[in-house]
Amino acid sequence: MNRSLEQMVAERAGLYEELAATGDFRRGSVSVNYRRCGKANCACAAPEHPGHGPRMLWTRTGPGGKSRGRQLAALEVEKVRAELDAYSRFASLTAAIVEVNEAICEARPVTAATAAAAGSPPGVGSLQDPAATDGEKGAPKPDPGRLYH
Repeated sequence: MNRSLEQMVAERAGLYEELAATGDFRRGSVSVNYRRCGKANCACAAPEHPGHGPRMLWTRTGPGGKSRGRQLAALEVEKVRAELDAYSRFASLTAAIVEVNEAICEARPVTAATAAAAGSPPGVGSLQDPAATDGEKGAPKPDPGRLYH
């Protein structure tokens, strides 16, 4: 489906509005856990006993890929689940925003003003003829008529 530039800009504006309405969110997941306390005379020591619980645990991956978790109070569980759902919505919206932004960038024509705003000197950039380079990205071929010292 070919969308016009105006349609894509309008779509992006709508996505930004949805993103602004996302509200509170957090990454991770909620899991139900049972554990054994380790006391030999406790009921949880019996093989058929599932252990103490259920305990609700919110876990997420922190810096360096390290997993972190926190036990949730019973009153927190639904709130945290709603925030996790909001994070899923946030993630899908940001992916859609990136996609439409890339399409907008591809659709906009290159002008002298946009090249200057991007910091490229006139005649330098992605519009340069690839055949005019010496293998190095963006490096001009040496001029055989010019002496190099």
